[in-house]
Amino acid sequence: MLTVLAPEMGGCRVLGQVWGGWRRGPGVRAAPTASSFGTEARHQQQRRGSSKRSGPLDDQPFSGLLRPENLSREELVDVLRAAVVDQKGPLVTLNKPQGLPVTGKPGELTLLSVLPELSQSLGLGERELQVVRASGKETSGLVLLSSCPQTASRLQKFFTHSQRARRPTVTYCAVTDGIPATSEGTIQAALKLEHIDGVNLVVPVKSPSRKDILEGVKRTLSYFRVVATGSGCALVQLQPLTGPG
Repeated sequence: MLTVLAPEMGGCRVLGQVWGGWRRGPGVRAAPTASSFGTEARHQQQRRGSSKRSGPLDDQPFSGLLRPENLSREELVDVLRAAVVDQKGPLVTLNKPQGLPVTGKPGELTLLSVLPELSQSLGLGERELQVVRASGKETSGLVLLSSCPQTASRLQKFFTHSQRARRPTVTYCAVTDGIPATSEGTIQAALKLEHIDGVNLVVPVKSPSRKDILEGVKRTLSYFRVVATGSGCALVQLQPLTGPG
């Protein structure tokens, strides 16, 4: 997930996002700390073959970026299985890499297209996983899956109602270079997709015009709270109030 920090936080710069998870809600468990996707996937592949062979996330223009067109279905299933961070009951949480679309055209390699194989790989038998909550192709982040249709439906309704009421359902943490001037508040930022080195990335837009908004720039609002400070840095908790999170 690309984290953007606006001037409203006192000019602090994000050094890196360190955790992301769903806030507790009806039927939702807090997700555990998400480990580095790239590291886990590479270690998984190195155990299966020569250490000289490159994995699907090696030699990419951006760390952690996945190019599905360079993978077979089996390789993508292996990558996603290595990215699972929690599996309890019907719920499975995995850390989706940037560049992997959730849905797509027939024949395209997407998260949805390999869910039957992933379900079998995780030992779910005939209980096929379905997507409850996921980030977009341009971002990495936790994906919530369920092998129970009733549970999936209930959770989807919860997320939909929470979004309409602007109740945060996702929590991220970031380390900032500098300490915010206030201990809590809101961040307003405008974001857009930009094609950089052959990859679509989410980037901030300063003072967007009406034309920018019409061309697809999105205004976002997030709540932040400083959790801890030290050595000129701060651990900040962020909760998106707009968008899918």
